[in-house]
Amino acid sequence: MIRRPSRRDIIKATAGLTAAASGVRGVVSAQAGQGTFSTIDTLLSAATRAGEVPGVVAMAASRNGMLYEGAFGSRRLGDGPVMTRDTVFRIASMVKLITSVAALQLVEQGKLSLDAPMPDIDPALSAPQVLEGFDPKGAPRLRPAKRPITLRHLLTHTSGFTYRLWDAKAIRYGTALERLPRAQRNEAPHTPLMFDPGEHWQYGTSIDWVGRIIETVAEEPLDVFFRRHILDPLGMNDTAFVISPAQRAREASVHRRGPDGALTAQPVERPSTRHAFSGGGGIYSTAADYLTLLRALMAGGARDGVRILRPETVAMMGRNQIGAVDVGILRTTAPAVSNDVDLCPGVTRKWGLGHMLTMQAIPGGRSAGSMAWAGLFNTYYWLDPEKRVAAVFMTQVLPFADVPALRLLRQFERAIYAGLKA
Repeated sequence: MIRRPSRRDIIKATAGLTAAASGVRGVVSAQAGQGTFSTIDTLLSAATRAGEVPGVVAMAASRNGMLYEGAFGSRRLGDGPVMTRDTVFRIASMVKLITSVAALQLVEQGKLSLDAPMPDIDPALSAPQVLEGFDPKGAPRLRPAKRPITLRHLLTHTSGFTYRLWDAKAIRYGTALERLPRAQRNEAPHTPLMFDPGEHWQYGTSIDWVGRIIETVAEEPLDVFFRRHILDPLGMNDTAFVISPAQRAREASVHRRGPDGALTAQPVERPSTRHAFSGGGGIYSTAADYLTLLRALMAGGARDGVRILRPETVAMMGRNQIGAVDVGILRTTAPAVSNDVDLCPGVTRKWGLGHMLTMQAIPGGRSAGSMAWAGLFNTYYWLDPEKRVAAVFMTQVLPFADVPALRLLRQFERAIYAGLKA
C-alpha cells in the first residue's frame, strides 16, 4: 500500500544534513513508504554525479498525495548552489498548458468558442494565407486558406502556423521574403500558414496567438489574467513571466551539451524589463508549482476548494481533438537548439486541448490516454488519468530532447510505476 510521506520535513532535513556532512550536492527526497521509491534517489543522484544532467528536480503525485520528490545536483555546474525543491526553472513551452487553461476558462464563460472564427486582431489570423510552394525564381506562392482558423485549430497545433526551429519550409519562406522587392515584401504575410487549418499537425506559434486572443477578449494583459484566474487561486507563487530578485537567486542556469557530451554552464541570464508576454513561452516556474496545476487537472479542475475548470472541460482536454491526423516527429533545423523530437518512439500520438496524448501504454510507464508535453530547456511533465499519476521532471539543458535527459526521464517514469506496483 502506498502511504503519504508523513515525515517529509524530517526526511528532507536529515537528507540535507547528510549531504552537507558528506559533500554530496543536492540530495533531498521524500518517499511514500519505506524504500518504495528509493531507487529513484539512486538513479537521479548517479546521473548528476556522472554529469548526465547538471541537476534535476523530479516530483510525482497520486490522487491521494505526494509519491516522490527529489532534488539532486547543482543549479550551475562549477560554482552554483545545490538543487532544491524550490529551484526556479525556465519552463518555456510548458506555459502552453496554462494558456490553454486560460482560453478554456473563456470558453466556459461564453466569451470564446472552440469552433468559431477567431477575433479580427491580425490579418495573419483573420485572413490567413497558405504557402503553396515557390516559383522557379524562388518567390513564394501564396493563396487564401480554405477555411477560417478556429480556437480548436490553435489549441491543437493544426492551424498551419509553425516554428522555424522544426520547419525547413518556413525558413525557406523567410529567406525568400527578404529577397522580394520592398513593396511585395510589405504586402506578403510575415507568418503564412504551412498548410490549411485542420489538415495536418505541426508544432508552432498557435498558442502564442491564443495568448493574444486572451488579452483581447479579457481586456487585460496575459500575465494579469494568469495571476488572477489560475496562479493566485492555486497558490502558484513561483510561476511568473517576471521573477523577483529573491526568485532569481533560486534560478537554475542553462547548460549546453557539447559534441563530446560534456555540459557547459551558459552565461547567467540578465534581468530585463518586459511588458509583453507570450502564451507560448517565456515563463518561469518550479516543479512544485507546476505539479500543483497538474494535480488540479487530475482532480477534474479543482484543488483545495479552488476550481479553475469544470470537470467536463478537463475531460475534453484529454480527448483526441485531431481525428485521423497524427502528431509527427519534429525534424530540427538548428541542432544546437533542438534535436529531432520524438518523445514517445513507436507510440501513436494525438493532441487534446493543451497536451500531447499517447494512445498506447508505454511499457513500464504511463497508461494509454496519458497527457504530456515539455519545455525547450528539457523540462517535462505527464498526467496519467487512468492510474491517477501526475509528474514533473525539470533540468536546464540545451539542445531540447537531450538524449541523456530523456533517458533519465524514462528511468524516473518506470521507477514511479514500479513503486506503484510495489
